[in-house]
Amino acid sequence: MSLKEKTQSLFANAFGYPATHTIQAPGRVNLIGEHTDYNDGFVLPCAIDYQTVISCAPRDDRKVRVMAADYENQLDEFSLDAPIVAHENYQWANYVRGVVKHLQLRNNSFGGVDMVISGNVPQGAGLSSSASLEVAVGTVLQQLYHLPLDGAQIALNGQEAENQFVGCNCGIMDQLISRARQERSCLADRLPLTGDQSSFHAQRCGCRHHQQ
Repeated sequence: MSLKEKTQSLFANAFGYPATHTIQAPGRVNLIGEHTDYNDGFVLPCAIDYQTVISCAPRDDRKVRVMAADYENQLDEFSLDAPIVAHENYQWANYVRGVVKHLQLRNNSFGGVDMVISGNVPQGAGLSSSASLEVAVGTVLQQLYHLPLDGAQIALNGQEAENQFVGCNCGIMDQLISRARQERSCLADRLPLTGDQSSFHAQRCGCRHHQQ
């Protein structure tokens, strides 16, 4: 079963009606320049075929309901009319809450939403699963409520959410490549490249960030 099929099926079972939209945002691999994007250094990130998928639908009230399929179908609910604060138990929910809160701080107007989230970006493997989630959530609200946001603004909103709400300092590279990726394209800035037969192979070693 694909992630799209999984989230759509779970959405219908959990909320009692079908999702109207399914949104995806990929993870990324960075070939050079780790932790240099916020120091004006060079980076070479590429979107990968692992992604976060969200099936969703707008609500006619101000409630947000979010189910995490990859966390035993944990459900988070909060109101857009109340102060959005960190969830005490669900760390995954804070990425969603942070994106929503920072969209509000940007004076975007939108209503409630139901979402079911699932993904296959390995967590803690340096493939930007959190940025993928932030971009997907931002794109959900942008699409459902036709918010006047471009890809760079959605990426920046995700970075702000991770920095200021979740409390993890990061640059803009991860969110930007997840949102602005384009197949068979490369953006090079001040770095001469020669040849057109280059290929890259990225392999997961199985190590996590926090291993000693």
